[in-house]
Amino acid sequence: MGGDHGPPVTIPAALGFLERDPSARVVLVGLPEVVDEAVARHGGRLGERLRACHASEVVGMDEPPSAALRTKKDSSMRVAINLVKSGEAQAAVSAGNTGALMAISRFVLKTLPGIDRPAIATVLPTMKGHTYILDLGANVDCSPEHLLQFGIMGSMLAAALEHKERPSVGLLNIGEEEIKGNEVVKQASELLRASGLNFHGNVEGDDIYKGTTDVVVCDGFVGNVALKTSEGLAQMLATFLRREFGRNIFTRISGLVAMPALRAFKKRVDHRCYNGASLLGLRGVVVKSHGSADAYAFERALARAADAVRNRLIERISQRMAPAEAPA
Repeated sequence: MGGDHGPPVTIPAALGFLERDPSARVVLVGLPEVVDEAVARHGGRLGERLRACHASEVVGMDEPPSAALRTKKDSSMRVAINLVKSGEAQAAVSAGNTGALMAISRFVLKTLPGIDRPAIATVLPTMKGHTYILDLGANVDCSPEHLLQFGIMGSMLAAALEHKERPSVGLLNIGEEEIKGNEVVKQASELLRASGLNFHGNVEGDDIYKGTTDVVVCDGFVGNVALKTSEGLAQMLATFLRREFGRNIFTRISGLVAMPALRAFKKRVDHRCYNGASLLGLRGVVVKSHGSADAYAFERALARAADAVRNRLIERISQRMAPAEAPA
């Protein structure tokens, strides 16, 4: 029910996902009349692989998370998370209110042993492929221990989804040297170095898109600024290209000639391909889709959630955190 578009996007995305993933099943959670009508309109049919679970309330996109948590206990978001807790579903995917999704997920599912705070992680394209970055806004102020936990969770995410035995982890900083950064970052660097992870060391902002490491760790304030800056830059470049190729008849002709390369470039950096941020550290898989996602982008978020389940992401994080929780 959430996001900028709601069922007109999420329903066709679910139908497309089921068509491409024959072993998956989807539970559509929302207002009954809206869900049933949208399924019929898009040519779907409820059955064994696609069923509806009705909810009587919806969390607004601008609704305070605390209000959504306290007053809307039958919201589509709350019902979906409850399905994960009960084991009726293995993952929840939502394009709705990010703060409410995090608050409800943390309250209902709780955090894994050894994890103090959940973190939001997403994947970004790089010169070498892609990299995972966290946290992206769930935790504005972090301790060194929190950044260590983010490093462990990010490493397990990359290991699960990329099938890498020891993904490299970098700590986002203002310089590569160990003396750079504030005290939190310096202490976090020491903890990561002693953690047994494949810790590369400090990385700078340009290392994100160079693909220097498989995972980039930072606090939520820095991560959110970095992500929004990247999105703004991508939009600016796309606008510049459209303007330049549409300037006159000659640039339009050159644009037609360059069209194959432009299409390949667009496909490579298309943010929709990377839609779906994982809420790591919870006792269940929860994926947050961008609110403005179209059907293709939301389908990618569904596929990302399915991959996390099939590759035992929660189990991997739990096993990696166990040594840290064992008694001395």
